[in-house]
Amino acid sequence: MRAYLISLLHVICEMAPYLLLGFLIAGVLHVFVPQGFYRKYLSKDNKWAVLWAAMLGIPLPLCSCGVIPTAIGLRNEKASKGAVASFLIATPQTGIDSILATFSLMGLGFAIIRPVAALITGVCGGLLVGRLVPEDDETVTSSTLSNVETGSRIWRVFKYAYFKMIQDIGGRLLIGLLVAALIQVAIPEDFFLHFGKQPLLQMLIILVLAVPMYVCSTGSIPVAAVLIMKGLSPGAALVMLMAGPAVNMASILVVRKALGRRFTWIYLLVIVVFSVLFGLLVNVIGITVKPMTAGDACCAATALPGAFRLISASVLTLLILFALIMKLFERFTQKAVDSDTVVYTVDGMHCSHCEAAVCRAVEGIPGVESASASASRKTLTIKGPAAEDAVRSAVEKAGYTFKGKK
Repeated sequence: MRAYLISLLHVICEMAPYLLLGFLIAGVLHVFVPQGFYRKYLSKDNKWAVLWAAMLGIPLPLCSCGVIPTAIGLRNEKASKGAVASFLIATPQTGIDSILATFSLMGLGFAIIRPVAALITGVCGGLLVGRLVPEDDETVTSSTLSNVETGSRIWRVFKYAYFKMIQDIGGRLLIGLLVAALIQVAIPEDFFLHFGKQPLLQMLIILVLAVPMYVCSTGSIPVAAVLIMKGLSPGAALVMLMAGPAVNMASILVVRKALGRRFTWIYLLVIVVFSVLFGLLVNVIGITVKPMTAGDACCAATALPGAFRLISASVLTLLILFALIMKLFERFTQKAVDSDTVVYTVDGMHCSHCEAAVCRAVEGIPGVESASASASRKTLTIKGPAAEDAVRSAVEKAGYTFKGKK
């Protein structure tokens, strides 16, 4: 247990300064970059829109769940299907926070190859969709309005960076750190050298495990770094970092419902094929991973991390615990409902981006005076005399499961 706690401490200390900086930059992007900026460059049906979609999506801290309502919103704003596909594929693979965290644990090579791979994969997928999937005139939702955030910009930056975003990914990040420390202590060295010695076989095993699961682009980093220590090839680790965050079973079902079967097959195959190709390329080039050996200060059983890293780790841990406690408190706290307010049950929401997408989907319905959603409670609260059938239609078109009044 002592070895496990020390391992966990050092992994958190390595990532904490970079994560705190990444969260802050993500908050700045969220608050200071207007929504219309993305629509401006993605609404044209040409190759440049596909390129811009991937480039604009790479720094955004959106997971494979949060990126879907954002992409559907772009589709509603007349973005081409090729641009939507490019955004869907490239965005969840990385983000400014995960790029910095990758550098902290896996070195400069992986920190560079991840966004490059996401860019190329997104552009190729978008071009294939643009060529093979016909455009149509239908929009995916009936959204016309959006939630307006209140408060000063500085306050909104910090609230999004260190509360809302940590609420969204904090649980998965914590699980990733706990699993990474457990692997480091419990699994023997050179484990993967005896289980799937062929790099391609390792990649296929990782794909089978990672594609159906919901994996966070940041939370997967410590797991990948420790697995490399146990004999997993760097290429197979990159497959995990690309395919795991980019797709999961829930996102596949939502994309198929919202954008069609052919779109979904291209979306899925491009992620799988290109992750393997880039994994093979990493092995051929020989990109090395930042070592985490027993002699390194970050993993030595007797050496403690420096004061700055310890303070950063303490701040990050407190922020995660606070965000998760508030999320749990919100889940089990029942709010008073006015007589003209109706609470519906909606499945499929996982983060604040999902909540915003559901609200946008229903705010344009006649009779909706205001709307709020809670992913933790799986509820949609609507004030006003809106018809339930209209609410159901809007929610389902946005890609979520409507289960009626609570």
